Amino acid sequence: MLGDVIDHLICPVCGAGLRLDAGSARCARGHAFDVARQGYVNMLTGSAAPGTADTPAMVASRAAFLEAGHYRPLAVRLRELCAGAGVVADAGAGTGHYLAGALGEGAVGIALDVSKHALKRAARSHPRVGAVVADVWRALPVRDGAADVLLNVFAPRNAPEFARILRPDGLLVVVTPAPGHLSPIVERLGLLRVDEDKERRLEDTLGEDFAPAGREDVEIALDLDHKAVEAVVGMGPSAWHTRPGEVAVLIAELPDPVRVTASFRIGTWRAHR
Repeated sequence: MLGDVIDHLICPVCGAGLRLDAGSARCARGHAFDVARQGYVNMLTGSAAPGTADTPAMVASRAAFLEAGHYRPLAVRLRELCAGAGVVADAGAGTGHYLAGALGEGAVGIALDVSKHALKRAARSHPRVGAVVADVWRALPVRDGAADVLLNVFAPRNAPEFARILRPDGLLVVVTPAPGHLSPIVERLGLLRVDEDKERRLEDTLGEDFAPAGREDVEIALDLDHKAVEAVVGMGPSAWHTRPGEVAVLIAELPDPVRVTASFRIGTWRAHR
C-alpha cells in the first residue's frame, strides 16, 4: 500500500517529501496527487506526452501469462537477488508480478510504471507494494538513495535517475530478452526479434553511471497451448506491430501445445561513486 512507501517518495514538482492526506499524496508546498480508488497514485506532470504505456489488453495478457507461472524460474531468481533488501523499487513494474515476488519478510516495494492500467494490478499485487504512475524517462518521484535494489525487467532505462534513487551500495538488476527468446514462435509468427546489438547498447546506456557486477542467463523450456501463445504475443512489444486477426491464423497452424524456449539475460550493476 502507498502508506508503506510514502516516506520514500517525493513531490515530482518541487522535490519535497509527501504525506497521505484525505485521498491524496500531498507535499508541504500544497502540490497534491490523487490516489485512485484502486490504490495507485498518478504523479505524471507537465503537458508532454509520457512514454508508451501498456494498454488494457496488453496488461490482461501479461497478467494471464505470468500468473500461470510460465516465467516462475525468472521470478525465483529475482527474489534471490533481492534477498535482504528493505526497499525494492521496480522501474517499469507493469502488473507488479516480479516486484511482489521479490519482496522478503518486512520489505516494501515501489512499483513505477507509466501505465495506469498496469498499476491497477500492481497496487493489489502485494500488501506492501505502493504503485506510482511515473515516466521512467523523467525524474522519478523517489528520494535519493531510497532503494536497496532496483529492478528493471524488459523496461526502458534512465541510468542517471536509477543511480540517484539507489543507495550508495545498492544493486541494479536488469533483465533483457536473450538471443533466441521465444523461439521458434518468433519466426513462425513474424514477431519482433531481439536486437543482436542489444548488449552493447545496454552497456552504452548504463556505462557512465554503473559498473557491471555480474551476468547470467536463464532459459526456460515451455509447452504452451494456443491460448498461452496468444497471451505471450499480446503482452510484449510485438503487440504494437502485429494484427491480432492475422496472428490468430498463424497461431492456429502451430502444434498445440508448442515447445517454446524463453531466454533471459540478468545483468547486475553497481553505481559509480
